[in-house]
Amino acid sequence: MTPSPTPENEQNRTAGPEAARHQAVVGEGGIIDRIIDSRIDDLIAVRRRLHADPELSHQEFRTTALIAAELRDLGLEPSLTKQTGLFCDIRGTDDSLRPVALRADMDALGIPDLKKVEYRSRNDGVSHACGHDVHMTCVLGAAMALRAVQAAGHLKRTVRLVFQPSEESPTPPGALQMVKQGVVDGIDSIYALHCDPSFDVGRIGMRTGPITSAADPISIELRGAGGHTSRPHNTQDLICAMGLVATQLPAMLTRRLDPRSGVNLTWGSIHAGSTFNAIPSSGQMQGTLRCLDRDAWDSASTLLEELLIMLVRPLGVEASVHHTRGIPPVTNDARCVRLMERTAAGQFGPESVEAAPQSLGGEDFAWYLGKVPGALGRLGTRTPGGRTYDLHMGDLVIDERAIRCGAGFLAALCVQRDQKR
Repeated sequence: MTPSPTPENEQNRTAGPEAARHQAVVGEGGIIDRIIDSRIDDLIAVRRRLHADPELSHQEFRTTALIAAELRDLGLEPSLTKQTGLFCDIRGTDDSLRPVALRADMDALGIPDLKKVEYRSRNDGVSHACGHDVHMTCVLGAAMALRAVQAAGHLKRTVRLVFQPSEESPTPPGALQMVKQGVVDGIDSIYALHCDPSFDVGRIGMRTGPITSAADPISIELRGAGGHTSRPHNTQDLICAMGLVATQLPAMLTRRLDPRSGVNLTWGSIHAGSTFNAIPSSGQMQGTLRCLDRDAWDSASTLLEELLIMLVRPLGVEASVHHTRGIPPVTNDARCVRLMERTAAGQFGPESVEAAPQSLGGEDFAWYLGKVPGALGRLGTRTPGGRTYDLHMGDLVIDERAIRCGAGFLAALCVQRDQKR
């Protein structure tokens, strides 16, 4: 006897065609795989062009032009943002679904390229030592695949491609500029990948909650009367005060803030005086305050000033602190992380998803997540069994097979059936 229809049976019956369409897009040998496999040589060529011509923050003019030209070749209409950077929409068929965004950063670092390859940087002292050339290429590859999905009538949700300038510069951060220009207005969620040479190619590192740290420049100025080193009791001993600040201020912060917040104040420059027998009248200290927790980051500025004044008061020294609010921690949305994990498992197998440790590095992707949910994942770039390189080093080598993985992953992420809120 034929069973009576039930909601469960009806759901399974109607899900069949939808599941088949989804498999034709993201399954092995589906549209995304076919397009990226057929264009992988083109993508590697684009990456090498970007790598050979890196541009510093807020100067990404040729980079913007190159990406815009590639998008126009796909039949898309990129919108240029102020000075450098751009965004572009690939239209879906269902206007009731809010768009999903993919972000790539564009700028390079002021670090010489030390590699001996034909596509090494042609610009002295500048290189893509953080993998932003790969980030752009992965999003461009996702665009190639998504255009084919769109042409087949299977792209329901509009996808916004965001090519952002100036991730490396906190003054001002490119992400915050893009947010102020409305790039994420009306967006459902936003995603990004960042090269990670501690993970093998084919692996995606994920973490729910904070995955990076706040990173703020700190500058301290100290002032005193100065005088002869034979009479420190008649002066304000600035050097003694600086020693106290250098050693005690970082320690005191860890006793006034929750230790789980991961506060770390490290000095990069300490300077005062010019001769051995004179106590200077002024000195400067510069460092970086890093913080894993958003609440601790919000309260650190007031606490820094309070502790600084407390430390130098017994020596009669005046001190002031300039705390530049830099980048908040990137805090990944739990639902977005689950979607990324399922996508990676579906594309590369369950073993491809790894737990990413929280980094003390900063990433201005955090500014987007202050407006919309989203997540940042780690893209494995290490050749299995090969050397583990480090970011922000001139000899960084990326296994270019990561481009295929990143592009396919980002494209598949945009067409997942459970994107609807």
